Amino acid sequence: MRAWRGYMDGNQRLMEILNRELQDAHDLSLADYRILVMLSESPDGALRMSDLADGVLSSRSRLTHQIRRMEAQDVVVRDTCPEDGRGVLARITAEGRRRLAAAAPLHVRGVRKNLVDLLSEHELEVLADVFEKVDKAIGER
Repeated sequence: MRAWRGYMDGNQRLMEILNRELQDAHDLSLADYRILVMLSESPDGALRMSDLADGVLSSRSRLTHQIRRMEAQDVVVRDTCPEDGRGVLARITAEGRRRLAAAAPLHVRGVRKNLVDLLSEHELEVLADVFEKVDKAIGER
């Protein structure tokens, strides 16, 4: 019970502070930031909406609403998929790349201050092992 409650409380506080920092300084939510990172890391700055939803662990309908809000901020655009006229791509814009680059240092500092720097190297290894195991087990179901 201690492990579960510690995880729940710590995770919620961590996500809240990381989200608030991004929102206050860069008008980006943590969800926006995660999407921009995934798009920026793709070879051509674009991903199929279905692949993006899987990558950010979101439902397709929730992602569609998120992308619509992000389009209004000019950080992403939607395109048709060249290989499949029915598919839809989300593509990061130049403005999206600019805002991601501006927000990244703050986010990295926040992750370091509120997680990485609080743990020993061994604790970080254990944390990674535990959540890779959880993610794999749930992902296989």
